[in-house]
Amino acid sequence: MTPTTEVQKPIIKTELPGPNAREIIQADAQYVTPSYPRPDYKLVAEKGYGVWIEDADGNVFLDCNAGVAVCSTGHCHPEIVQAITKQTETLIHMCGTDYYYRQMPALGKKLDEIVPISEPTKTHFANSGAEAVETALKLAMYHTRRQKFISFFGSFHGRTLGALSLTSSKKAQRSGFARQALDVVHVPYPNWIRSPLAGVTDEESASKATIDWIENRLFQTTTPPEEVAGIVVEAVQGEGGYVPAPCGFLKELRRICDRHGIMLIVDEVQSGMGRTGKMFATEYYAVEPDIMCLAKGIGSGLPIGVCVARASIMDWHKGAHASTFGGNPVCIAAALKTIELLENGLVENARVVGEYLRNGLRALSAKYDCIGDVRGLGLMVGVEFVESKATMKANPELRDKIEMACFERGLIILGCGANTIRWSPPLILTKENVDVALEIFDAAIAASV
Repeated sequence: MTPTTEVQKPIIKTELPGPNAREIIQADAQYVTPSYPRPDYKLVAEKGYGVWIEDADGNVFLDCNAGVAVCSTGHCHPEIVQAITKQTETLIHMCGTDYYYRQMPALGKKLDEIVPISEPTKTHFANSGAEAVETALKLAMYHTRRQKFISFFGSFHGRTLGALSLTSSKKAQRSGFARQALDVVHVPYPNWIRSPLAGVTDEESASKATIDWIENRLFQTTTPPEEVAGIVVEAVQGEGGYVPAPCGFLKELRRICDRHGIMLIVDEVQSGMGRTGKMFATEYYAVEPDIMCLAKGIGSGLPIGVCVARASIMDWHKGAHASTFGGNPVCIAAALKTIELLENGLVENARVVGEYLRNGLRALSAKYDCIGDVRGLGLMVGVEFVESKATMKANPELRDKIEMACFERGLIILGCGANTIRWSPPLILTKENVDVALEIFDAAIAASV
């Protein structure tokens, strides 16, 4: 199907999944690992253009997930395609960890200009968010000569063994893998709605309770601060339910890190690259990390991750850490063009359209007692489903029903946390697209309650 301006609403013309899609799903079951955490609905993507996804049977869906916040500039943005194509005509690969090419320092320089770190920075290039996190862990251990880390319940930092030691959003991610690879202690993220700590009634008290737990419980018992290499935190928890950090929380972590010589590692794999209406979610908190992890939206669909750190911290020796494919010239071409598009309007669009989306979702929250919370920044929005606003008891079964009902009506969304639906559409989403999405979401909720 050729994308045209007439494609304003989803087009569902077969049963879902359709016959061609079912054939692919059957082959997948035979030849592909069963470990992938796919949702109950079965989307078989064939083509993508802008905010639209077409499946193998010609059904057209409005995509408000963007490949889990990856396709930041939309599917197959023509300028991204052109940048990729042009780069493939001259150099596809030459292993930047053994040789040199202009693309690596070009992206490193651009990141140095835009990351919220005032000191000079250096960048290590990887292929994914998990690899960027692994880099941050090794770098923090190397620089501090310490081995312990602090992470947060509800966090997701990857599934490789080091990153998995930090991850704690779902037991399925850790079940079957025995002990942690790293010495990591977890503390409650300051999500006031779900905080297990006493006396929590709002964001401020949740933040204070978590900081108190770190300083007056962990540091005084199991985790001496002089043994902690890094505190690893998401400015907005992703898989944990799209939960923004409370206003002063990151500043308090910065204070703790400065006092004890600990590295503040901010994972912006999902929240970075314009997703929240600023280039980085950390900018909302006026805090400078020591180390930042980026991936997902930076490459508009191509696999690239980066770990950016203060140059004074990235002081490890030759051969300490490298990657054969990291910093691939084609992926960097996509990243540089992505940043250009973000700076030229898409970050601002995420802010404006994200506010419009949240207002529409809050109107639905007033309509439905099962919506317990609408939260987020920019086009990183979470809708939490509960049994009722009176009890605020999580209702994951209803969330899953609504997710499926949206798919059947041509809207692609995806769950996160125990009972939340995430909205992470391409940053080119328009208010007109939002109106269509909200109409479908309304109908899906009505059909599911």
